[in-house]
Amino acid sequence: MKKIEAIIRPHLLENVKDALQALGVQGMTISEVRGFGRQKGHTEMYRGSEYKVEFVPKIKLELVLDDDVTEGAIEAIAKAARTGKFGDGKIFVFSVEDAIRIRTGEHGEQAV
Repeated sequence: MKKIEAIIRPHLLENVKDALQALGVQGMTISEVRGFGRQKGHTEMYRGSEYKVEFVPKIKLELVLDDDVTEGAIEAIAKAARTGKFGDGKIFVFSVEDAIRIRTGEHGEQAV
């Protein structure tokens, strides 16, 4: 099993969700996060004053998937979230040793 963490632009969440559901992905966890990378934030105007936004709002998706679905999910996320501009985000992939469904006590892929 693999865990995918993807940081994407908030307005692209629906596109990414639809692309993953088309692959048969049944569950994911979404968090609203803030951060910066190479773009180093941006400058905005508010009531005539300019100010710097250093931590840009993003969405963090977390999914745990079977190994055979992982590569397709990565491609779907990358395609749906890509604008070609700085700040498109990142995808991280981790190995998952085990998963346990609390309600039933199932382990491994049955728990996912």
